[in-house]
Amino acid sequence: MKKNIVVLLVFIGLGLIAGTLIGRWVADVPGLEMLARSMEARWSPAADLIVLRFDLNLHIQISLLSIIGAAVAIWIYRRL
Repeated sequence: MKKNIVVLLVFIGLGLIAGTLIGRWVADVPGLEMLARSMEARWSPAADLIVLRFDLNLHIQISLLSIIGAAVAIWIYRRL
């Protein structure tokens, strides 16, 4: 398989999603709730240039399991 950056980004995205889903499933399990605890980062740039106005809201919630999922995805990508 030819390695390219788009495939790597897809793998990382899928790893983040898988980690988040696993985090939601284990959130109520005693002893594992700290893996599912997430932190939120927000970024809201805006501009009003009279002719053009835009607002962009970006919210990211990352947990430890999401990071582990991304790391596993990178490992799988490197193994292919």
